[in-house]
Amino acid sequence: MSGLYVHVPFCLTRCGYCDFNAYEGLDHLRGRYTEALAREADLAAWGWAGERIETVFFGGGTPTRLETSDLIRVLDHFREIFAIADGAEVTIEANPDTVDEEKLSALREAGFNRLSIGAQSFDPAALAALERVHSPDSVRAAFAAARRAGYDDVNLDLIFGAEGETLSSWRSTLKGALALDPEHVSAYALTIEPNTPLGRRVAARTREAPDPDLQADMFALACDALGDAGFEHYEVSNWAQPGRECRHNLGYWRREPYLGLGAGAHSYRDGRRWWNLRPPEQYLASVEAGKLPAGGKEHLTVDDMRLEDVFLRLRTRDGLPAHMVEAGRAAHYLDEGLLARSKDRYVLTERGMFLANEMVLALTG
Repeated sequence: MSGLYVHVPFCLTRCGYCDFNAYEGLDHLRGRYTEALAREADLAAWGWAGERIETVFFGGGTPTRLETSDLIRVLDHFREIFAIADGAEVTIEANPDTVDEEKLSALREAGFNRLSIGAQSFDPAALAALERVHSPDSVRAAFAAARRAGYDDVNLDLIFGAEGETLSSWRSTLKGALALDPEHVSAYALTIEPNTPLGRRVAARTREAPDPDLQADMFALACDALGDAGFEHYEVSNWAQPGRECRHNLGYWRREPYLGLGAGAHSYRDGRRWWNLRPPEQYLASVEAGKLPAGGKEHLTVDDMRLEDVFLRLRTRDGLPAHMVEAGRAAHYLDEGLLARSKDRYVLTERGMFLANEMVLALTG
């Protein structure tokens, strides 16, 4: 299986916690950017001839900032030059304030069959702390519009640990999300990235960093609430109704090949990773000059691939083969209830999942 990732860097506003390659105030570039995505695809297609593309993911940024007609035209062009499978999963991320039933219906008819809504929270105070400009009612309206438009595979993205958020308000957010009956929920602990406005405020001590103990309790609450609602916890931050896992993201965790298009997008195949220029203007200049927008590349060593394999596999409910971990390293974490043995595999418990990064280091040395 191969995947296709399409990065759209435009946003309504740039949230203070965000470390993605995303920008506000660049909407004047949207037309050129759409043309560049199609042109980059033309330049890259020869290297993926014969590769069966099973998943397509438009991420960002906010892909739904692009005009509906441009999104459809780009997807149609990809179908012309790539071997996109019949029945491929085609996901698009959306800010609640950038979609309505008309837009979603047109996208659904064109083949976008999975929608990921950036809800983040159903608590207005938490949304304000995250500098999100939408309201909980906007999320509900976007979700209802998606259902009317025919989407039967919808994800809600949530973030926990915003300043001032309590266990009680996080419980209310989980209830608000479950009340909509989505097929998938992603819930991420707020992390402080140094090169973000929030990171700089935390460094200057004008904002508090998230309390890791409170975040651990919030994670446990999510595990309980989503599990009780019938969701399967198939990756550290992702829960799905049975059979509704995100196939595109599963490809990442299984280290399957993927091609990334757009400013800053990454690609991977056969132990080689490469990425595009990040600044949209530089990306555009390169593609418009008829050149692939190369930003860098790396060849993974055998040790690199093994460590990456352990890290990615251990994040999922499938875990990793026991032979990949020295028995002596695993014993302590089995005793502590952070790791479980299932036949010939080691699998993180839900307690262990919250410490996934530390567990990888502990198990690999």
